[in-house]
Amino acid sequence: MWLKVLILILFAGVLISLGSGLRFLLKDMGIPESKRTLYVLGIRIALATLMMLLVFYGFYSGILHSQAPWDQRI
Repeated sequence: MWLKVLILILFAGVLISLGSGLRFLLKDMGIPESKRTLYVLGIRIALATLMMLLVFYGFYSGILHSQAPWDQRI
């Protein structure tokens, strides 16, 4: 259960980072030396990488399961 909660928190962080990146992009349009959009992009990439690693760990360890019909074992 803790893994699913952590994945949801990271997903929410990615969405928040995406929104703040859009806000910084629109707000700093006339400022060429502003790097806030790039910093938020780096944070978003780090959060998404960590989230993917947690999903891979969950499937590898058996904590997460796929419920797709074509994944059912007979």
